[in-house]
Amino acid sequence: MDTYQPYKPKNEKEKALANAFLKLKTEQESLNFLRDILTIKELEEFANRLEMARLLKLGMSYKAIAEKLKVSTTTVTRTAHWLYHGCGGYEKVIK
Repeated sequence: MDTYQPYKPKNEKEKALANAFLKLKTEQESLNFLRDILTIKELEEFANRLEMARLLKLGMSYKAIAEKLKVSTTTVTRTAHWLYHGCGGYEKVIK
């Protein structure tokens, strides 16, 4: 596995957002918070990114993922970049 560099928040607002997630205890609380801060389209996009990362870890091809999720292979490539060269967030939640 790669060695990931931790993300450093740029300001107090980013820290507050990260800490907001730590206050959520249940799936429903998480869903409610996500729906409050994201549009439906953003929520769908973020869910797709996580699913792309999960399918990449399973070894599915970029083309197959793009077809399954109805996204471009460029989108899958971007997700793969952050999966393999990001801060380790995808790895943490996929395990």
